[in-house]
Amino acid sequence: MARVKAGAAANPAPPTVQRVRLRFAKRGRLRFLSHRDVARSFERAVRRAGVPVSHSHGFSPHPRLSWVGAAPTGAASEAEYVEMGLTREVDPELVREAMDRALPDGLDVVAAAVAAPPALADRIDAARWRLEIRGLDPAAVRSAVERFLAETSVVVTRVTPSGRKEIDVRAAVVTLSVEPQVNGTPADHDPSGAAGSPGSVTDCAILTAVVRLTTPTVRPDDVLGALTVVADLAPPVPVTATRLAQGLLDDGGDLVDPLGAVPATRARSEGS
Repeated sequence: MARVKAGAAANPAPPTVQRVRLRFAKRGRLRFLSHRDVARSFERAVRRAGVPVSHSHGFSPHPRLSWVGAAPTGAASEAEYVEMGLTREVDPELVREAMDRALPDGLDVVAAAVAAPPALADRIDAARWRLEIRGLDPAAVRSAVERFLAETSVVVTRVTPSGRKEIDVRAAVVTLSVEPQVNGTPADHDPSGAAGSPGSVTDCAILTAVVRLTTPTVRPDDVLGALTVVADLAPPVPVTATRLAQGLLDDGGDLVDPLGAVPATRARSEGS
């Protein structure tokens, strides 16, 4: 058996020469996949698609996939992100097409771009969520939202494996609104329910929330818990949550696409 030189890897792998970032959606029944399940699906898809992904060194090499801000189990998403290291340069669109074909329906790769500074995690500081609340009068939901926004602090308690944690939801929520309805249907409702939501929206209030990333992360169920705290709001059926976007929050309250160029003001402030 050949002797390994000091400081060398036991099982050297080709170096990473390019990094590609993917945006993918988690739709329909696949919203119930855990992050671990999603990661395993991507590892299998990489092999199936023949993408020249970099691997870790050692006796059990794994594809070099870097994740950021995975949506909680049970939540649909139109804006999940992963960065993959490649051993040779490949057109990002070819990577997107190959991965989209190799993944199961419901894990849909919708965009790709060559990675550029800053790091992917530094391109995301907020998310936009859509919450469908069924079985409650939209007027009651709107009243609860107004009471929530009038507060300076709304604390909920989350039970975690390490104990109970208090989270100030109000401090993380940038905007929270109830969508207008026309004849009982939200004005921008998609009857196909492509994001993982049932098509019918009878007696349904639609909330849109922009939430800053905090530690711990404020999740959709925390927002609902905060509405319960301020207005005793109790949906009779599970709420459908869909993450619509992630990115850097700009001065106008919009989210900048993490796959695009960093806003000039952000680039200057990060370089200073």
